[in-house]
Amino acid sequence: MKALGRLRLGINIDHVATIRNARGGELPDPLRAALLAEAAGADGITAHLREDRRHIRDADIEALMAGISIPLNFECAATPEMLEIALRHKPHAACLVPEKREERTTEGGLDVAGDEKHLAGVVAAMRDAGIRVSMFIGHEARQIEASARIGAAVVELHTGRYCDLTAEGKLDAAAVEFEALRVGAAHAHSLGLEVHMGHGLDFETAAQVACFPEVMELNIGHFLIGEAVFRGLGPSIEEMRRRMDLARADMG
Repeated sequence: MKALGRLRLGINIDHVATIRNARGGELPDPLRAALLAEAAGADGITAHLREDRRHIRDADIEALMAGISIPLNFECAATPEMLEIALRHKPHAACLVPEKREERTTEGGLDVAGDEKHLAGVVAAMRDAGIRVSMFIGHEARQIEASARIGAAVVELHTGRYCDLTAEGKLDAAAVEFEALRVGAAHAHSLGLEVHMGHGLDFETAAQVACFPEVMELNIGHFLIGEAVFRGLGPSIEEMRRRMDLARADMG
């Protein structure tokens, strides 16, 4: 059996900014977290600039673009404001996500199939500027196929439901969701899309989806920022990196 390639790890630093904003001021600094993540073996940094700026701020994007040497994945809604910001900064990648002001975190995937015309224009503008565009979607075939039609380079499959079912001990339902993610990843790969996964992943669930051969990158944030309270951010990322690499090696 051919050995699988190295699985990339993207670290989402949004919730470092959440902690900062809870009290005001400038600490903890998201850029410092990004640099620690880079030193600990992260392959990229993800930051979600929301309409309401509830965690990451515009100045954070500027600091990250200037301060890190690994790729920045700019998460954003497909709005004129966010498109303008992306085109101004030209990050390595942009991940288009659904966004509702009242949600605590991103709930579900983007409805690409239901908004193809608008999203195709956003993708084209970003692609023409040299930005690699990813669509944050569920594992449904119609969403994957629509993402391919509008010219996205990447799909990031939403793993939140699988992680929630696993945490709740609903193992039969989790197994069904796991299989749906597997099928979705294979389908996306067959259409020429690069496949990423993210949302809700912890040490165990990350190691499980790391076994999908089509998956090239995992993006993880909240769990690692929480784990950092107990063991430090660098060691938490190093442990995630170790478990992902071990899971990948076991499939070789």
